[in-house]
Amino acid sequence: MRKIPKYVEPLFRPPAEANSLIFQVAHGCPHNSCRFCGMYKGVRYHERSEDEVLREFAAVAASCPDETRIFLADGDVMHLPFERLRKYLETLNRCFPTLARVNSYANASSILSKTQEQLQELRRLKLNTLYLGLESGSSTVLDMVKKQETPQSMIEAVQLAQSCGFTCSVMILLGLGGKKYRDEHITRTIEVLNAMQPRLLSALRFIPVPNTVMPNEYAEVSEHEGVDELCQIIAGLELRRTVFRSNHSSNPVPLAGRFPADKTKMLSELDFLLKSNRLDRSGPGMKPLYL
Repeated sequence: MRKIPKYVEPLFRPPAEANSLIFQVAHGCPHNSCRFCGMYKGVRYHERSEDEVLREFAAVAASCPDETRIFLADGDVMHLPFERLRKYLETLNRCFPTLARVNSYANASSILSKTQEQLQELRRLKLNTLYLGLESGSSTVLDMVKKQETPQSMIEAVQLAQSCGFTCSVMILLGLGGKKYRDEHITRTIEVLNAMQPRLLSALRFIPVPNTVMPNEYAEVSEHEGVDELCQIIAGLELRRTVFRSNHSSNPVPLAGRFPADKTKMLSELDFLLKSNRLDRSGPGMKPLYL
């Protein structure tokens, strides 16, 4: 019988990790202050004991040693001390002989807490894709939502990680600036993404959910305004080698392509949608099925 890892809910993973074996090496998020994020609210951050995690690696590998993709949870695994991360990766490589890659969430401050040599060592041990939330390139918006990162630190973190061979998957949140900071959110996000040059980029639409408490100054943009934001951002991007996705269920329409080859095609699709009568111009439109 296949043994599965021990999970403590809530457990989150990116859509691209649907077929990965997930090990929860920590519970919750070490930062957990972002007003737009309800993922780990009510969860006290806790790192599982090293011995417990290593025993779990070995026990699961004994029943399914041929796994090739592993995702380490929870919210910011790069926050763990370097020596512990290295030991985890060395053990996974030993327990899973066919292992191709290990992926995880990461924050800019956690990436920058590691030296270039340490990052190169983690990459050598098959830590591959780091999922990082930019959310917005505007420091005003980031301050409003209490995200403990700056646009410049996130630029530096992505540039450093990718120079060490990592693939950075960067996420932005359409509508996060609300109506008040909408133009600044668009302009600054374009600038930061062009400086980052992420290998992977995804766009989600911000939708207030339980445990998100936005400030009084925030006014939700309409469905039409959210799609227009995406159109303006794509129009301003000068990315040399980036795979783009906006296929999360929060988005009114799925969109995918590669920069720069598919930029014109994606803009054409968005322009057609914006000129149609399909989008709500006065409200947020239909809520995703998960709400």
